[in-house]
Amino acid sequence: MENKYDVIIIGSGPGGEGAAMTCSKAGRKVAVCEEFTLVGGSNTHKGTIPSKALRHASQILYDSNKFEGATYQDLLRRTANVITSQVNLRHGFYTRNDVDLLIGRAKFLDEHTIEISESNGLKKQYQADYFIIATGSRPYHPPDVDFSNPRIVDSDSLLKIPDNPKTLTIYGAGVIGCEYASIFRGLGVKVNLINTRNQLLSFLDDEIIDALAYHLRENGVLIRHSEEYERVEADESGVTIYLKSNKQIRSDYLLWAQGRTGNSHEMGLEKLNIKTDSRGSIPVNEFYQSVIPHIYAVGDVIGYPSLASAAYDQGRFAARNLLMGEKTTLRIADIPTGIYTIPEISSVGANERELTEKKIPYEVGHSFFRHLARAQITGRTVGMLKILFHRDTLQILGIHCFGYEASEIIHIGQAIMSQPGEGNTLMYFINSTFNYPTMAEAYRVAALNGLNRIEKSKT
Repeated sequence: MENKYDVIIIGSGPGGEGAAMTCSKAGRKVAVCEEFTLVGGSNTHKGTIPSKALRHASQILYDSNKFEGATYQDLLRRTANVITSQVNLRHGFYTRNDVDLLIGRAKFLDEHTIEISESNGLKKQYQADYFIIATGSRPYHPPDVDFSNPRIVDSDSLLKIPDNPKTLTIYGAGVIGCEYASIFRGLGVKVNLINTRNQLLSFLDDEIIDALAYHLRENGVLIRHSEEYERVEADESGVTIYLKSNKQIRSDYLLWAQGRTGNSHEMGLEKLNIKTDSRGSIPVNEFYQSVIPHIYAVGDVIGYPSLASAAYDQGRFAARNLLMGEKTTLRIADIPTGIYTIPEISSVGANERELTEKKIPYEVGHSFFRHLARAQITGRTVGMLKILFHRDTLQILGIHCFGYEASEIIHIGQAIMSQPGEGNTLMYFINSTFNYPTMAEAYRVAALNGLNRIEKSKT
């Protein structure tokens, strides 16, 4: 049967790509269904890739103090080139690995059949032994906010605005809100960041949270904590957000950045008794199987941790499970956090608050970038590396980094933390010789700093 496959994957983002490559390389007949004509999913077109490309361009402008002549549209044009390169790269993966691309929106007719509706109205049916749903997520829209007004945008539509805002209000100070606050300040845009909680990114280490808040304010971001909106009103020239505290904030645009919703709607899942939660997430077991064992789901559509890197691995693991019964799952505790603010943040393992609550005896080792020769040479002196380790065993319990290239630096610590037994201790960094001058040297400095604290407490 021409329209029969071993595996059909719905969605061509990181989760779908990871699953498709794994199935194809195992010799299976594979198809990927993508609603849009260009592959890559939200990760490539609306999420990780464009936001990080924008952030990099903004960082360069900020560092060189040349943002006076640059505009948001300039940054969008640079981003478009990166997106095109990514699309061509990913399309080549499917072509070289004989994965069929089915363009259109998929809907389940029964447990083994989907119907794909093409943009021209044509509908075709396809069957498969297995399905992997990797449809990703979209920004959450509260029903009382009018997103049809072009002045009210989310992280998707922000990439399509036609002009260069002078003022921007961001409602929601999560990862997306903080990242875009940094990006637009790099362009000299006046930014109001409204946080519904009493601190930024409360899942981070408190010292890192304080550093982020300080540097956002130093860069000119006006942060308002513990605020909630009453209503939003927009007209042709701007938008006003009315807060429950009786404040009114007027700006050219309002970026709504309050969470995301899984793309599970209108897929026919209810016919299969696959019930999603209030945010559209599909419940799965630890091996990414839904209530129907041959239908898997991975990536943002299953919720936490909602990371592109995690989605790719989830796709691979789901594929290996359905192909070979391999019971591999994502080790959530080992996934590093990467937040691309200016400066950027990355961490892995426990933070001080968590260790204190568990009454684990720990000590802290610091390395401040301003003391590193490499940072002084490059001018990247803002930031620090922080190692949390057990006082008695010297086992590394958490690593937190704030500053330039933090998301790269963190992987050194991640690799050591993953070593079994005595392989994961502070002594690795103390006894290893690092290239000099490098940012990686921060590990040795932080380790010695922490060890000195223990030795001084014993005297």
